[in-house]
Amino acid sequence: MALTVKADASYDAVALGEIMLRLDPGAGRIRTARHFDVWEGGGEYNAIRALSHVFGQRTAALSALVDNDIGHLIEGMARAGGVDTSLIKWVPYDGLGRDARNGLNFTERGFGIRGARGVSDRGNTAVSQMNSGDVDFEHLFGVRGVRWFHTGGIFAGLSENSCATAIAAMTSARKHGTVVSVDLNYRPSLWAGHGGRQRAAAVFTQLAEAADVVIGGETDFVDRLGIEAPSESVAGAPRFTAIASRTLARFPNLGMVATTVRNVSSASRNDWHGMCHTSATGTVMSRERKELEILDRVGGGDGFSSGLIYGLLQGLPVQEAVDIGAAHGALAMTTPGDNSMATLAEVLAAAQGQRASTNR
Repeated sequence: MALTVKADASYDAVALGEIMLRLDPGAGRIRTARHFDVWEGGGEYNAIRALSHVFGQRTAALSALVDNDIGHLIEGMARAGGVDTSLIKWVPYDGLGRDARNGLNFTERGFGIRGARGVSDRGNTAVSQMNSGDVDFEHLFGVRGVRWFHTGGIFAGLSENSCATAIAAMTSARKHGTVVSVDLNYRPSLWAGHGGRQRAAAVFTQLAEAADVVIGGETDFVDRLGIEAPSESVAGAPRFTAIASRTLARFPNLGMVATTVRNVSSASRNDWHGMCHTSATGTVMSRERKELEILDRVGGGDGFSSGLIYGLLQGLPVQEAVDIGAAHGALAMTTPGDNSMATLAEVLAAAQGQRASTNR
């Protein structure tokens, strides 16, 4: 199936997902911190935040927040990133957070032999209670119009409601000609309390059946979608090609399968590249960045997704879109916080293989 992107609509991209407040101890540890830097972030949100702030696209966040100072802090950060927050559902604050709360994410970056670490505090959040009746998807996709819709396995794993809400949004979007992407993004902690890996596999299968583009790691395809992997002797691009081809065969609705490849030598140095597969192009791979120096790895995969989506929204060849995605993901990991601080010029230069230099 070929991807056809609308020429115009009210929004270039909309994402459905949780926006959390990230508390970052900088170079230190969560358990010994005396102060934190504060950022906003979330797997699905990070992609559209970069699409607006870095790539100049018209974006909006579909989410829910509790109507208190923390919720409005998150809202202000999203608006500063150029994201339209008018679609956010506001839930009344009960004074304690018994009914609903805003999610917190404590994340330390890691260094050398000490890996990155995240401690989420996101139970009973407002967005986990969203259901398909909270948003008029037919009006959003059918009247206002959206060129690209993005969601993922993190949102779908928040609660029993979340998967149904995601599927309803994806179904409406595809009905009205919006391209739908899903980042499977398996997180064991999200599923531990409601069904574990078996439940995740069932949900991820539903997401893949309702999407045009699926982004994920090898274990997402093999362990969650049940795609047969080739023997261990087959590695690299040939291995991904086999997995991607089998994914397209199982899910004929899909037009594209994409992945990032990260080989970790330490928390501070990773080998990094991206790959994408379609029936028309076969497997397309970005340049490999060996021993990429990393300041904060959180958001690298989301950076790849946003760069890839940007390239496809612009009608660029798949090779260019993958190069932009991989370059942007790499740059996103050179700065703190979930969200990219890169400029479009920096991304395009990196995508073309230009090395870092001092600009004066």
